[in-house]
Amino acid sequence: MIVSDPNGTELEHWRPGVESRMMISARNGATALCLFEQWVAPGNGAPTHRHPVEEVLMVREGEADMWIEDNHVTVMAGQSLIIPAGRRHGFRNSGKGTLHLRAVLASPIFEALPDGATEAVRRWEATGQAGTT
Repeated sequence: MIVSDPNGTELEHWRPGVESRMMISARNGATALCLFEQWVAPGNGAPTHRHPVEEVLMVREGEADMWIEDNHVTVMAGQSLIIPAGRRHGFRNSGKGTLHLRAVLASPIFEALPDGATEAVRRWEATGQAGTT
């Protein structure tokens, strides 16, 4: 049995204006998913990218402009966006305060291919952490 307590985990600077905390991943024993939180300053977010697996973005506080391919939607606190595997997507904090979201990927290792990149970025593997997206 594995009990995960992210309260002792420091926030990680992911990219400008984005702090993250990995809660569940291959690093602490997950075999089928990863779960992380992000706190995003206004105007910041995740550039367009894609994952080989399905992802769910859940807005806990604030609001975000989220997109899948060329379709944009505003997602508010309490709402979620389901992103099919392989689809180009991203988000930006469109509110005035901090955006707090949770993300779940159907893989214990975070893997993403940013637009324009030729190699995927992998994070939170069981043996170590590599790269940033």
